[in-house]
Amino acid sequence: MHQSSGLFRAMTSDQKWVMASTASGFTLENMDIMFLSFALAPMIASLHLSGAAAGWIGSMTNLGMLVGGLIFGLIGDKLGRVKTFSYTIFIFAFGTAAMFFAHQLSLVYLFRFIAGIGAGGEYGVGIALIAENFDQHQIGRLSSVAAIGGQVGAIVAALMAALIIPRFGWNALFLIGVLPVLLTFFIRRHVKESPAFLAAKQRAKKTNQRVSIRQLFSTPQVAWQTTGLMLMTIVQIAGYFGLMNWLPTIVQQRQGLSVAGSSLWMIATILGMSMGMVVFGTLLDSMGPRVAFTLFLLGSASVMFIILIVKSTLGLILAGALIGFFSNGMFGGYGAVISLRYPTAIRATANSLIMNVGRAVGGFSSVAIGWLMDHYNLSITMACLAGMYLISCLILQLLPGLHRTQLAQTSLN
Repeated sequence: MHQSSGLFRAMTSDQKWVMASTASGFTLENMDIMFLSFALAPMIASLHLSGAAAGWIGSMTNLGMLVGGLIFGLIGDKLGRVKTFSYTIFIFAFGTAAMFFAHQLSLVYLFRFIAGIGAGGEYGVGIALIAENFDQHQIGRLSSVAAIGGQVGAIVAALMAALIIPRFGWNALFLIGVLPVLLTFFIRRHVKESPAFLAAKQRAKKTNQRVSIRQLFSTPQVAWQTTGLMLMTIVQIAGYFGLMNWLPTIVQQRQGLSVAGSSLWMIATILGMSMGMVVFGTLLDSMGPRVAFTLFLLGSASVMFIILIVKSTLGLILAGALIGFFSNGMFGGYGAVISLRYPTAIRATANSLIMNVGRAVGGFSSVAIGWLMDHYNLSITMACLAGMYLISCLILQLLPGLHRTQLAQTSLN
């Protein structure tokens, strides 16, 4: 923590604005996503939705993220990070606030898809801003700090849901989504394009080089790197959504615990995630991504089985914190690795495509876990989750250039 505080004190004014803007953007994005989680039950009741119809609401958001990632990653690499970042925030703010007027399922699908477009575009551009405004050896910690903003968003969403839904209904909760529009004003006023991006844009103009997704698959080595990172992000998102949606239910139903500690469980899990992000970012910067990811992937595979021995509410709370520490501590690291392995000219596109493929595919993990629980016992379900992390760890070992001394972007420049 002392290192982190020293790092923030050493930042320039421009760097502080970059961090404040990206962390705030990720906070508001995750707040929007979590609004859906808290509003889903009353939404199902008021719109008389089937389980399948309700399940597609989240899937529409994830599909929107994939589309937004593809579109705005390319726009961010062509036009600039700052303008694109502010555009994406405006779009997901509009999509979220418009849910106030969604009184039929078709409008819910439409507005969640629009919100997903904005949220999906924001991630890649925000991570690119961090990568291009700080030294290489700081990116792990700073991308993880920005990712912690997402956990703050989850807490804000929980508090707002508790205050608003009982009094005004689920539609009113989404009106808060208009607040991110204010952030776009500060971003455009205070955040500037980095010299690295401006230089890359100038080089592309001189050589008439066009930004294209094909660049992410330009050689067999680059294609494997892109595909391998996609598979790892699918595991990351699958673990997060699967565990966060099912973990309390699994323990409450299978272990006979009450729901009295559910709020404490959520807070403990979020705190565990945040602590994991700080530790992971520090490890990534000091020891390199191969060591940091290996430790956390093996840790994630191991802690899955702690659920089998939990026998109390306190045990559930501690288990949630430990699982959150390992399973979501890695989240910020993917943006750091992608930013270090792809050149400036294609960086936002790489981050957006890889992470949002993970979101679109990994987001279906809740369905998969539900199917496992219907057909097999809890031990088999946890073993499948553990195996998923072990597969990701194997892919990591096969990816090139992830030792600390190999992160100079030589593979693609």
